[in-house]
Amino acid sequence: MKYQFIVNPKARSGRGARVWEDLKQILENDGIDFEARCTEYAGQAEEFAAEMTADGEEHLIVALGGDGTVNEVINGILDCSKVVFGYIPTGSGNDFTRALKIPTDPQKAWESIRRRAQERKMDLGVIECGEKQYRFAVSAGIGFDAAVCHQVNRSKLKKILNKVGLGKLTYLGVALNQMIREPICTSEILIDGKQKKRFERTFFAAVMNHPYEGGGFRFCPDARIDDGLLDVIVISGISKWKILFCLPTAFKGKHTKFRGIDLFQCREAAIHFEKAAPIHTDGENVEIEQEMGAHLLPVQIRVIVP
Repeated sequence: MKYQFIVNPKARSGRGARVWEDLKQILENDGIDFEARCTEYAGQAEEFAAEMTADGEEHLIVALGGDGTVNEVINGILDCSKVVFGYIPTGSGNDFTRALKIPTDPQKAWESIRRRAQERKMDLGVIECGEKQYRFAVSAGIGFDAAVCHQVNRSKLKKILNKVGLGKLTYLGVALNQMIREPICTSEILIDGKQKKRFERTFFAAVMNHPYEGGGFRFCPDARIDDGLLDVIVISGISKWKILFCLPTAFKGKHTKFRGIDLFQCREAAIHFEKAAPIHTDGENVEIEQEMGAHLLPVQIRVIVP
């Protein structure tokens, strides 16, 4: 099967382009059958994935970029059950790699893909905002965490830290800044269409397919990528100073013992915020709304893992 690469050369302040040039040389020297398309603007990876899978046949698609590139590709694939997906990380967050144990070294990631050592089935999430739908691989959220993603994506600091290999620190710095600035409100969540939960002074609610988001925060430690369930985290009803204290503990998943942090599992969730708030999928801002529904696709995608 031909390798079909979708490359984001701008990932991690241009690191994607450098990695791709090195990998392309290896592919050509080894006589690998491949085609490659390099993105030039946001959303083009989604367009490429849709074009590649329009024939309804089986495909082996490899994304080279960051978590945002993965998000665009999985949103473009027309039938995820007919795709084997490989990933070569060149971004700064790399949350997609963690649960799947994909090497963050691009050359090692490629060797895993080339060997086709294992294929692991993975759930994909979907959120609804009004009449629009967006898929996610890692997580989706409304409120504080989406506001963090929005600021990180525009941050000059991220570009600077990326150049010295410390890009993930951007998320922590922005999170601390947003914690002080971001407004809070009442929220309600309807779980599996049956149970309704109300949360006062809500900072954010996130639905997760992977344990990690935001550059390594292990917000939902028990999340599994193939269990057919969404893991939900809600932070509410506690002071901002307490959150500032417990936020660093989330890197190790130790935040769950604090009061005001609720976690639960479900097959679908309908989230309502009293005020409109930013919404993200896999760290990419998509909407500013009061309502966000979430469920899983009925089919899984196969991901190449070591």
